[in-house]
Amino acid sequence: MSQKYPYFIARDRAWQPAQYTPRYKTSVSRSPRQALVSIQNASPSERSGPVFDGLELGQYDNDLLMNFRTEGSAAGMPVGERIIMHGRVIDQFGKPVPNTLVEMWQANAGGKYRHKKDGYLAALDPSFGGVGRCITDADGRYRFRTVRPGPYPWPNDINTWRPAHIHVSVMGPSISTRLITQMYFEGDPLIPLCPIVQVLKDPDAVETMIARLDMAMSKPMDCLAYRFDIVVRGALQTYFEE
Repeated sequence: MSQKYPYFIARDRAWQPAQYTPRYKTSVSRSPRQALVSIQNASPSERSGPVFDGLELGQYDNDLLMNFRTEGSAAGMPVGERIIMHGRVIDQFGKPVPNTLVEMWQANAGGKYRHKKDGYLAALDPSFGGVGRCITDADGRYRFRTVRPGPYPWPNDINTWRPAHIHVSVMGPSISTRLITQMYFEGDPLIPLCPIVQVLKDPDAVETMIARLDMAMSKPMDCLAYRFDIVVRGALQTYFEE
């Protein structure tokens, strides 16, 4: 055990918003009505796996500019601003979390998801699937190449729009410890206007979900880069959905 840090930092429950938040109207139907089920006495399947050491990823699993195109397809590259999304998965002490699965999904540059229930008027991009995955390296690093997603309207209020965002999943040591968050882009004026973001009363919690422009990793005449580090525990943890 390190003498510099305590072995365990208790989770700050005040960091999390109330699950029933009428301003965010979907929470009315999705918030729990009964006591949550404890996993203190979890079954072996809930305490272990999956293990990703032997997972074979495809060449373009983390490249959304390429992974929806089929061989011999006449479709071109996806439409939109090309970006690199990268960062590290670390614990509360800054130590890397290696060999963990990072998954992401997003709307296309027009704000349209490739999902049958997405009724937004924007068009689908025939060259863009909107999903990717990768395994963190020994230093906890991950990387995706994609397009910046567009904002889109949703029926929370008369004229409510979601900021541009990418959903991110980090798999813990068992299926019950999977964590999911959303990554926003710095400088987006829609962030403070979003009812989902507004349920977070601590401005520092919002900041943990905002990616920063990283010119050092940007590629000239190609794409900008955004860095999004994910802290899985401790006082500086990224805000995760519950």
